[in-house]
Amino acid sequence: MGSFAGFEPLGHSVRVRPAHAFDRWLLSLLHKSLGAAPVRLRLWDGTEHLPPARPVASLQVRDRRTLIGLLLDPDLNVGEAYASGRLEVEGDLVAVNEAVFRALQRGGYATLPWWRLSRAGGHGLRASRHNIHHHYDLGNDFYRLWLDRQMVYTCAYFPTPTSTLEEAQDAKMDYVCRKLDLAPGERVIEAGCGWGSLALHMARRYGVSVRAFNISREQVRYARQRAEEQGLADRVEFVEDDYRNIDERCDAFVSVGMLEHVGLRNYRTLGAVIDRCLAEGRGRGLLHFIGRNRLRPLNAWVRKRIFPGAYPPTLRQVMEEILEPWSFSVLDVENLRLHYARTLRHWLHRFEGAGEEVARMFDEPFVRAWRLYLAGSEAAFATGWLQIFQVTFARPGKDDGPWTRADLYRGSGRQA
Repeated sequence: MGSFAGFEPLGHSVRVRPAHAFDRWLLSLLHKSLGAAPVRLRLWDGTEHLPPARPVASLQVRDRRTLIGLLLDPDLNVGEAYASGRLEVEGDLVAVNEAVFRALQRGGYATLPWWRLSRAGGHGLRASRHNIHHHYDLGNDFYRLWLDRQMVYTCAYFPTPTSTLEEAQDAKMDYVCRKLDLAPGERVIEAGCGWGSLALHMARRYGVSVRAFNISREQVRYARQRAEEQGLADRVEFVEDDYRNIDERCDAFVSVGMLEHVGLRNYRTLGAVIDRCLAEGRGRGLLHFIGRNRLRPLNAWVRKRIFPGAYPPTLRQVMEEILEPWSFSVLDVENLRLHYARTLRHWLHRFEGAGEEVARMFDEPFVRAWRLYLAGSEAAFATGWLQIFQVTFARPGKDDGPWTRADLYRGSGRQA
């Protein structure tokens, strides 16, 4: 399928030059920038900088250009250097990411330049299609290698610590349905439906009809095929179109994993779409999205190489820009970040097992980039650097919902 454009893998016959005093000074600056992270830093000639505590892993910098890049723009260049082989990690990749995230949190968040903060804006339809194509249209065969059998590419919900990934993804979809309090015969709109698993689950188990929207052509084609195979094409319609064009009434509106791609400037547009679609009286909805505890854009390298245009919002931004302008009542807010860390652990394990096949599909820098993305994401959720929120909301007049939360935990390891 072609190479991961833009990377220049390091060759095997590079002459090792001794580090100079200038290089050692740069290494000391890099060490200070990591705060108290227990990570050993090593230059190309073996020169080391040891942390005060026992190191969890070692980072080996291959050349001066890489060292300077790590100092000037670590958000971008750590990923660039690792993917190209100019930065090596000796030890557990998740552990070193966790160590760095914890050190950064203890030391406070650095002030970001204005051009980074400004990238939280919205996207037009053309840019949105490009961004989605970049990530989700890499090929169903690629994602099939490491996702669960139903191809669910969002946070799972683990009723017990020993639940399999397949069990946890099924439990997540059912959890969403219970939060929406779905009833047979109701109409549901799903914005950003992935490969169609949630829409099919809602129709099959809860007897609702679903119109699911997505601008990824490969995903829509795959979802339509699944609907036909499962005999649900009369109740589930997969529409290749943008959420901004949704214009029909529904009893429930759900979006799982799309909000991160909408862009902050489009939040009010999304709120207006929900408002014009959601039925009066009993209308309700659920937004499931990656977020943050405070304002900060997504890592620059992830935005460039993995998720162009993505932005994880704070809860306040979602409330103020999407829900409050249309007087939606917030019914429930839950943070599932530890469930996402466990989900990513499963994905990373499966991805590593398929590494050789992924390299044949793409190339080695692509494998290294996605390994770093999955490991870094697991660490980000495990340490609280990133959050995963589920927000359930409704029209202000809805008063016929469950009296307690008992139904939410039906069949899980937790009892209300």
